[in-house]
Amino acid sequence: MGIHSVSEVNRFIKTLLDRETILHHIMVRGELSNFKQYPSGHCYFALKDAGGVIKCVMFRSRAQTLRFQPVNGLKVVASGTISVYERDGVYQLYVDSLQPEGTGDLALAFEQLKARLTDEGLFDVSKKKSLPRFPKKIGVVTSLAGAVLRDIYRVSKRRWPSVQLILYPVQVQGEGSAAQIAHAIQFFNQKALVDVLIAGRGGGSMEDLWSFNEEIVVRAIASSKIPVISAVGHETDFTLADFAADVRAATPSQAAELAVPDRQELRRFTEGLIRRLQTQAGKGLEKRRLYLEALWQRPVMKDPQNLLSSRRQRLDQACEKLTRVVSDQLMQRRHRLELSLKKLDMLNPAHVLQRGYAAVEKNGVLLTSAQQTAAGDRLMLTFQDGTRVVEVVDENEAEKKVRRRR
Repeated sequence: MGIHSVSEVNRFIKTLLDRETILHHIMVRGELSNFKQYPSGHCYFALKDAGGVIKCVMFRSRAQTLRFQPVNGLKVVASGTISVYERDGVYQLYVDSLQPEGTGDLALAFEQLKARLTDEGLFDVSKKKSLPRFPKKIGVVTSLAGAVLRDIYRVSKRRWPSVQLILYPVQVQGEGSAAQIAHAIQFFNQKALVDVLIAGRGGGSMEDLWSFNEEIVVRAIASSKIPVISAVGHETDFTLADFAADVRAATPSQAAELAVPDRQELRRFTEGLIRRLQTQAGKGLEKRRLYLEALWQRPVMKDPQNLLSSRRQRLDQACEKLTRVVSDQLMQRRHRLELSLKKLDMLNPAHVLQRGYAAVEKNGVLLTSAQQTAAGDRLMLTFQDGTRVVEVVDENEAEKKVRRRR
């Protein structure tokens, strides 16, 4: 037995394990631990139980098929091949598929996405839009094949013949179907072609209906400005599209019933309304006829002249009284006016001037005291019949002049 290198030993052990066919398609049950997905898309994690741990790797091509989000602590069943990673000398499970234990991967993916979108508020009732009462155009997102389109057309035309249906045909299951459905909803919103949308398909398994659980479809429905009616599968089938839609219909036929009014039902309602209006109008007219008849039976209507005579007499009396009152008021006001005029006349400055007084002004200002003057001032004297300008002289000088004259 010679000496072997590390690489030779690892390669030998790998060869031994690769020969064991039981390890080629083995299923291992355990609890997810240290799960991590790298930007490359590869997933690295471990499976553990009470007695041990095994490292696992799931390459991107396999990881892309996962329908649920692996989380630590989740019990799963991994299928794949056990081999040795020669560089590290570590044996590990190369996982081809991963399934939640006790429940399907679709059911788990459904609940995980539902919880996440609910937390975002995507399904809030407050965001639901009302359906138009009388839509002119309805957009239909479904497959050309199958009975869904026929059911929607038949029911809508029977109930509301004038409605126009615009179909955007899509695949409703299989690869790429979710992207087609989402694009169709976005197309109708961008073009603003219709008043309401119906998105749906016939019944099937959970996997058949899965396109209507894809996040891209759910978000397209939730963000639609046009009201959306979901009509996926049968009455017992529920998808995330139903939670995002403004209205959920149990079947495509019911979706058509919800989308358009029933012409016959409206006709019956209108006829009933007309009958009620006619009845009410008839009752109203009869009530007014009886009221008028009662009026005609009153004494005043039988002998209106008698009533008018008494009213005329009262009017004459009122006019006479009003005339007296007005006349008295005028006399009182005339008397007060005459008294006021007499008072004003007595205060007239012209009367004062007539008694020998004069008004003295200096530079346009009326003087009331001798102290307001000085020798040399020129004053204006206003008499009853004119004005004179005088000059103030010194009192002593004035006396001297008077003495000289004497």
